Amino acid sequence: MGIIDVEGVQKEVSLLLIEDPRIGDYVIVHAGFAIQKIDEAEAKESLKILREMASLGYESDETT
Repeated sequence: MGIIDVEGVQKEVSLLLIEDPRIGDYVIVHAGFAIQKIDEAEAKESLKILREMASLGYESDETT
């Protein structure tokens, strides 16, 4: 298990599906499991899209 932080919200997730997880890795999370590592640029772009969706009234279960 590991702790992730998305926009200041911390959650515990399973790291069983990630090879060699390390502190500072960026990951995609689905249903409580980190399923894929991504690079910092991709993570920033994903967060930007999530923020834009939130501003339009869409909510994401991954960040709440």
